[in-house]
Amino acid sequence: MGSQVLWFLLLLTLTTICKSKSCHPNDLKGLQDFKAGIYLDTSSRLNKWKSQDCCKWEGISCNNENGRVVQINLPGLYTSGDAPFQSTMAGELSPSITLLKFLEVIDMSELVGLAGQIPPSIGLHLPNLRKLNFLGNNFSGSLPQSICKLSKLEEFYLQENSFSGFLPSCIRGLKNLRRLDIHSNKLSGAIPESITSLTNLESLCFQDNFLTGNIPENIGNLQALKELDLSNNSLTGIIPRSVAKLYSISSLFLNDNQLEGEIPLPSKPGQLSSLQFLRLQNNRLSGTIHPSIGYLTSLQRLSLANNQLKGTVPSSLGNLKSLTELYLSYNQLSGRLPRSIGEISQLLLLSISHNMIEGPLPHQISSLSNLQSLDLSFNHLKISTIPKWLMQLPSLSRIYLAGCGIHGEVQDYIKPLAKSLQELDLSANQLSGRFPAWIGSFTQLYTLNLSNNKFVSEIPSTFTNLENLGILDLHSNKLQGSVNSVFQMKSRFEGGSLTYLDLSDNNFSGAIDQIGRGGQENIRYLNLSHNFLKGRLPTSIGTLKSLQILDLSYNGLGSNLPISLANVSTLERLMLHKNHFTGRIPEEFLKLRNLKELNLSDNLLEGKIPNGKPFIDFPKSSYSGNRGLCGKPLPPCKS
Repeated sequence: MGSQVLWFLLLLTLTTICKSKSCHPNDLKGLQDFKAGIYLDTSSRLNKWKSQDCCKWEGISCNNENGRVVQINLPGLYTSGDAPFQSTMAGELSPSITLLKFLEVIDMSELVGLAGQIPPSIGLHLPNLRKLNFLGNNFSGSLPQSICKLSKLEEFYLQENSFSGFLPSCIRGLKNLRRLDIHSNKLSGAIPESITSLTNLESLCFQDNFLTGNIPENIGNLQALKELDLSNNSLTGIIPRSVAKLYSISSLFLNDNQLEGEIPLPSKPGQLSSLQFLRLQNNRLSGTIHPSIGYLTSLQRLSLANNQLKGTVPSSLGNLKSLTELYLSYNQLSGRLPRSIGEISQLLLLSISHNMIEGPLPHQISSLSNLQSLDLSFNHLKISTIPKWLMQLPSLSRIYLAGCGIHGEVQDYIKPLAKSLQELDLSANQLSGRFPAWIGSFTQLYTLNLSNNKFVSEIPSTFTNLENLGILDLHSNKLQGSVNSVFQMKSRFEGGSLTYLDLSDNNFSGAIDQIGRGGQENIRYLNLSHNFLKGRLPTSIGTLKSLQILDLSYNGLGSNLPISLANVSTLERLMLHKNHFTGRIPEEFLKLRNLKELNLSDNLLEGKIPNGKPFIDFPKSSYSGNRGLCGKPLPPCKS
């Protein structure tokens, strides 16, 4: 009797082992067909799928009780050993994936070469699916109607693909959905009102598509919603008042649409009390900023820039003790800034440019000890001089006071900012006198814009100390002397830090022989037009391998055009008109394939225009005023 029991147990064990070594035929076929559709797998995970026991394959998990496959985890970014590894799979998703009817999780995210469509019948065959992650693949086509049958689905990630078509109105069927992210696709049409019945939603992200129509009126029904991002679409109409009912919302991004009407703010304390990030910029919102904005006591970042808002900045902003960034630029706000703005002690960035704000500035701003960036440009401040107390803000590293009515000389009480200031814009004012030599001590400066003023001096030699300078704009002043010191600036980086240089509309004179010789070789924009520069264009211009725009027009430059300019293959705009250049246009210039705009008119050039693109495509006006030039598009050369 004992031996019979022993044999029975042995037989049972062998049966279990045999069962464990094979997949259900449907699961096996579904996975093998998937593998067959992939022609490249840099992770080599699929190469290991060889045995019949698919439950032991890498990336596959099975149910212990019935042995059916419940998870496919093949993300592109995964950990191999102890190090993160970014892999690629290329091929198409096999429709046979729907044979694995017990699937609960599919994660094939960030496999950038994985293409094809979501199988049309996916919702009919995978009723147990809880998570579907196709983030960052190359899928296309429309979203199949059958996805609405996935009633157990909790997480649905389709972002950064090429899906098109409409959002299905039957989406209400996804009643357990908590996270829905389809951003950065090509979806169009309206957001279906039925989406407001998905009351378990915590995150809804549709940004960067082509969606039109209104935001669903009952969006406020989504009481569990913490994140709503509909930005960068073409949505119209008003922001529904029901958004004030989103009691759990933390991030609300509706920016870069065509939304109109007033901003629906809370009518009483407690509404939107969890809101930390509110972005409504780049719409057509109108009306005023209502004082009830002060109820949003959890706000950390607020952007209402580039709308049509009017009225004053409400003093209730002082209640927003957690606010770190405030963007109100490009509106029609008027009146004075409230004193309470000095109570926003955590504020790092304040941007109120391009409004009609009046002076004087409230002295309370001086208490913003954490403020790093201040932009008050192009308002009606008429502050005449830079407030001395402003220069004493300990954290200030970016100052933009363009078009604020400042006049006179640059005051030396700016000097204490020498070690911290990174960006300074005092353009479009009435500043005059000489450039102070101490400007060279601002060694952290990356942007310096003093254009559209009345400076009359030379560029001080101390400019060579500005080793971090990337953007220098001094156009439209009365500056004189040589420009060479700018090209001899020290740099902490190979090729130099300077990328943008505009010295146009001044009285500079002399040669430009230091261009490309002093180590500043990364310049992309170079404008020296409308000066009194003379001499030749040096061959060292060819070292500016990143140059996209070169404008030397309206000067007295002469001699031959340097052949080395043909090495600047990135050049898109070349403006050399109104000079005294002589000789031929070098045939080597045909290498300038990226050239989109050319003006060589009113020089002393001669000979045949290079016969080929892009030179034959430019209009006659690009070459007019050179008596010796001929060939297409001008009249043929005489033999």
